[in-house]
Amino acid sequence: MIEIITERSDWNDILKTVDHCDFYHTYHYHYLSKGEDETPILIHYEEEGASIILPLMIRDIEGTSYKDVTSVYGYAGPLCSTKKLNFENTNFKSELQKLFIEQKIVSVFSRLHPYIEHQEEILADIGEISSPGEVVYIDLTLPLDLQRQQYSSRLKTYINKSRKVCSVRKGTSEQDIRAFIDIYYENMRRVHADDSYFFNDRYFYQFMLSSFFKTELLLCVINETDEIIGGAMFIKMDDIVQYHLSGYKEKYLNLNAIKLIIDTMRIDASEEGYKYFNLGGGKGVKNDSLYAFKSTFSKNHRPAKFWKYIVNPKVYKDLVEKRGEQLSEKTNDGESNFFPAYRQIPKSH
Repeated sequence: MIEIITERSDWNDILKTVDHCDFYHTYHYHYLSKGEDETPILIHYEEEGASIILPLMIRDIEGTSYKDVTSVYGYAGPLCSTKKLNFENTNFKSELQKLFIEQKIVSVFSRLHPYIEHQEEILADIGEISSPGEVVYIDLTLPLDLQRQQYSSRLKTYINKSRKVCSVRKGTSEQDIRAFIDIYYENMRRVHADDSYFFNDRYFYQFMLSSFFKTELLLCVINETDEIIGGAMFIKMDDIVQYHLSGYKEKYLNLNAIKLIIDTMRIDASEEGYKYFNLGGGKGVKNDSLYAFKSTFSKNHRPAKFWKYIVNPKVYKDLVEKRGEQLSEKTNDGESNFFPAYRQIPKSH
């Protein structure tokens, strides 16, 4: 049996049946993340008492009667209950293909989750899975001193200096959230971030108020003046802590607010019994300066994986040709990060 779930209560009930999940899989996060042209869906497949669920965003392909699906920002992919699950996925593959064709879905793209098992087994021989980069994580099951041993020597120095003049506290009031939003926007403007990173105010407040996952806002303040100079939002669910959003005031760059905040969360989350502290990768999971910054905290890396599936090759090809894309051989063999190709913005010549 396979079905599409769109109601929040049904989505929440089904999510409780799987072994592990993250906040990226919740209805609440999908609802907060959806664009104007996107509808959150949860595909639910059941076979002999075992279940697979797959959260996605469905969207229209402009100028056609077709649709495609993508995943939320972050780490999603399929979840399962393994009590009776047989990973011989022939039936699942067949039912999924039928469902996608019925819904006139041309292609599927989803980021997978680095710390949830069985995703590749579930998706075996359904499209392709590639790994364009890595994510960095801190193993919170290690003793605190062994975790800190993986820090670069320079990072240890920065944090020690920062602790002498700054403190980290939880942000809980409306003023705290407002201060963080302002700092975050300032940070995004400074790095010329894409428009999609400029979330509206409601996004931040809904995160803090959510009962579906635990959001913690940590703020770095100067001890002498109590001025907030940086902040970060972390999401805790299951055995995972996710480093979600952060920002700092440029004039206090030398006080290393974000480094101190991450170190504080590492200690707190370890004491609370979490297993993974995911710092994520670089921009577009590239090995860039952001990735290098995160790598100063840990030598533990995992591959970031993308699932790409062309459901209807003929329509896909037609859409690409209509778009007028002059695709290189590199794009055709799946190495290009841009998928689906017909959504690529044509380059001006």
